[in-house]
Amino acid sequence: MGWMADETGLEKNAANYVPLTPLSWLNRARAVFPDHLAVVYGTHRKTYAEYHERVTRLASALQKLGVQSGDVVATVLPNIPAQAEAHFGVPACGAVLNTINTRLESDTIAYILDHGAAKVVLVDPQFLPVVAQAIEDMVGPAPIVIEVADDQAGVHHIGQYMEYEELLASGDPEFRWIMPQDEWESIALNYTSGTTGRPKGVVYHHRGAYLNAMGQVISWRMALHPRYLTIVPLFHCNGWCHTWMMPALGGTVVCCRDITAKAIFDAIADEGVTHFGGAPIVLNTLVNSPAADRRDFDHIVEVFTAGAPPAPATLAKIEPMGFNITQVYGLTEVYGPATECTWRGEWDHLQGDDRAAIKARQGVAMPIMEHITVVDEKMQQIPMDGKTQGEIVMRGNGVMKGYLKNPKATAEAFAGGYFHTGDIALQHPDTYVQIADRAKDIIISGGENISSVEVEGVLMGHPDVLLCAVVAKPDEKWGEVPCAFVELKDGHDASEADLIAFARQRLAGFKTPKKVVFQELPKTSTGKIQKFELRTIAKTL
Repeated sequence: MGWMADETGLEKNAANYVPLTPLSWLNRARAVFPDHLAVVYGTHRKTYAEYHERVTRLASALQKLGVQSGDVVATVLPNIPAQAEAHFGVPACGAVLNTINTRLESDTIAYILDHGAAKVVLVDPQFLPVVAQAIEDMVGPAPIVIEVADDQAGVHHIGQYMEYEELLASGDPEFRWIMPQDEWESIALNYTSGTTGRPKGVVYHHRGAYLNAMGQVISWRMALHPRYLTIVPLFHCNGWCHTWMMPALGGTVVCCRDITAKAIFDAIADEGVTHFGGAPIVLNTLVNSPAADRRDFDHIVEVFTAGAPPAPATLAKIEPMGFNITQVYGLTEVYGPATECTWRGEWDHLQGDDRAAIKARQGVAMPIMEHITVVDEKMQQIPMDGKTQGEIVMRGNGVMKGYLKNPKATAEAFAGGYFHTGDIALQHPDTYVQIADRAKDIIISGGENISSVEVEGVLMGHPDVLLCAVVAKPDEKWGEVPCAFVELKDGHDASEADLIAFARQRLAGFKTPKKVVFQELPKTSTGKIQKFELRTIAKTL
């Protein structure tokens, strides 16, 4: 048996075991980096000492409003300092943070407030009308509304409810944070974008938030004092855990309310931004921005992109502008990013389409994920031949606790001891995973599978195309055929025939779009194109 058989007296105790929580990083940062800038937003510039005090006051004030451990506190806020403060202040009073998508309609917000049973909701004045309507439509008790004015953006206090700064003033700066007794305690509740049926409430624990954030420090090769621009909405997987991560490194969160090329270039040039995350549409915005909106900067900006593979044409243009793009992939259920396309030295010589082809992969598991792979219907590993397709599954500490009040959906998601993503992918011989499509986005034409991602990548290479999305259009002969929806660049005028001919030169005939529709594409708040809306249109064509 050896000496390990007798472990008497080697139990966990207060000295050697502390539940993991991102809250501990902000406590440390107050001691280690008290005078370092923590949060920047226009003239709002707070050091770590000030940030910590504001978070403490928020936690105290929420408790005074009657918020108890395990209660839910919701926010309907853009990426402003109060949203960052809520990420620490809400859990610091023992509560669970529910950041709600600011682009949802009142009916869905009413459902979320009811389902999560929010006690308090922090609301930006811009979204007060929709939240007021949602509260009217609620079945259960209404939450207390706190108005969060944003004078920097000219969004002033309407005066109907208590204002956020008034709330903070009511809090005790000496309040003792309620740290988790168990790292499995819930820290956040995030609702998936319900494209079909009601959204599901994804529950995060302190341990997962801590480890996911820590894993990304490694993946992003971060050193001390990064300057992080909040482009990923903080209501989207809690901003991929990046706000929780910043105090670990004494980093600075640079808030960005409205995502425009000018705002991004200004933040890089004026605030020295070193890192940001965003959907490929953000890269597209930068590549196609007018010269007047651009600024010179002399450092490389590290970018995590996710949501769809960046088009080769976009990558080829953006990297020489001073951006290093790494594709990551994840879902709400896994705290944001879970895989990364880790770059290898042997690829350094690759240029153009060859370089883009590697960067379009979703890659390998991040350090904190135990195992991510692709399996068939019987949960067997698919051949890693770059051709065979299966479903991406994952297991590890960065997977949600489950869906709130929905044990059936939770059990289905975790069948066989893995989280099932519903994403269809292939695996290359080097184990790198590459998404072929969402299961629902694959087009099956005459029995042949067509990847909408592949067709979109080709069309994005056309010089006149700004954005495109390809969906299935019902067809009497083939069952369904590819239909492309395209936004052209300003002043460009490619025709349907031009784009079909362009695609036909680069794709097999059956993969070529049979119809091209020119219109603005419907997008989510994170810039993902809403294909379900386009599928509805395609059925009428």
